[in-house]
Amino acid sequence: MDINWENVHTDYTTTVKRPAPRGLTESEADWRAHLEHETPNGGLLRNNSITQALTSGRPIHLMHTTVALDAIRRSGQLYASTGCLMAALYCALLTPEPAGLRPHNLGTYLLETKKHTRTLVFEITPDAPVPPKGTDYLRAGPIHLKTYLDHRDFLTPAEDAHLRQVVVDKVRAAAPVLDTLLANAVGKHTPDTEFIDQFAAAVAVMPFLGYLYFEVLSEYLLLHSVTPETKSYALTGEMNNRLYKRLAFSAVQGMDQLFDLGRFAPRHERLLQIIGQVEPGLESAVVCYTRRRLSHLFACISLDSSLDAASITFRHMRFDELATTAPGLLGHLIFRHMRIMDRYPQLYLCFEEAKALSLWNYWNTQGIPTPYNGTLPKGEIGINTAYPRSTYKAWVAEACERGLLHPTEELRVTPVPRLADLSLTAMRRDETGRATGHPRRPAAMVR
Repeated sequence: MDINWENVHTDYTTTVKRPAPRGLTESEADWRAHLEHETPNGGLLRNNSITQALTSGRPIHLMHTTVALDAIRRSGQLYASTGCLMAALYCALLTPEPAGLRPHNLGTYLLETKKHTRTLVFEITPDAPVPPKGTDYLRAGPIHLKTYLDHRDFLTPAEDAHLRQVVVDKVRAAAPVLDTLLANAVGKHTPDTEFIDQFAAAVAVMPFLGYLYFEVLSEYLLLHSVTPETKSYALTGEMNNRLYKRLAFSAVQGMDQLFDLGRFAPRHERLLQIIGQVEPGLESAVVCYTRRRLSHLFACISLDSSLDAASITFRHMRFDELATTAPGLLGHLIFRHMRIMDRYPQLYLCFEEAKALSLWNYWNTQGIPTPYNGTLPKGEIGINTAYPRSTYKAWVAEACERGLLHPTEELRVTPVPRLADLSLTAMRRDETGRATGHPRRPAAMVR
């Protein structure tokens, strides 16, 4: 078993076994118990439509929206893409019913908002019940770092030196906030308003923090929501995906055009407004929850697990120190800065397929043909296009007036172990060649 990939995956149906830094006030097991047993929707962590479908041993039905149906027909092949599933074809779960295939509420949202796309449905018959392990991209920092170290000779010396200097500069500029996160993780209580405002300001320097911020608030909303809409979805074993969509679109202008969490940075007052708009009543506890949860998660995903979080400061750290002290944080910074390099279109497959090959091998040894997004089992599930022991069927489908999907044309396609071209992914380039949604930002000092 590849322990690096094992630590990236979460299984909400078992007890926590993942290593964490010493000195944290709360353990991952403490948080798991709180989230599962002390929130209105915590039971959906362990018992939900995704884990039920995976562990049933029965055929798994998924939907995928695409603008490339003609290309898929011509090639007869399906490729994976990067993103929150890291190396899978992005899909949403379908549940067979007598009248048709019922989309998970994430799928219903996609059908409503992606009118320009065509819908494909897949039937995957696994060789055995699938382990309910989800891929948590927030924990993939050490993988990103290892991939860079193994393949850095694909960069010119100037590119490599610039990359290293940029990430060190970002850490030094954000060090006051990063140290505050660790201090809170080991027991200090920074005033909530001050904490949120400082953290939000740091996102401009270190956009990865926006991803962490968004996932924490999504978790808060999905587990604490008590609206009739949320309760209705819960009856079918589903978390309410519309909550985090509303969160993102309210917080960042243009997020509906390009989902770029590196711009997610609401300050305290704006955070309260957004949460109150998404679901009135949840704003009262969100700030304290966010401070505690952000601090804990940052320490867990950033630091080497052999270290004591209370003994670490990010001030004046050099690259090699970061690699041994905070490999998770360093890996994320390298990965996200590399995406805005001028030569990234040429480098994309060198680095991303290296990770994909390693992850596909892990999934195959673990018997995972259909990995899901393990930050939460909220509906995002994909196809491991490298899995050799499942059978696949695919159709073009249309939705009826009840919102159910019905296959209309069988497709002769084969999933293949290859990543889609960068131009077809959400990390595509704009007309200037720059990565869309990832503008170059100066690393200003956070105060």
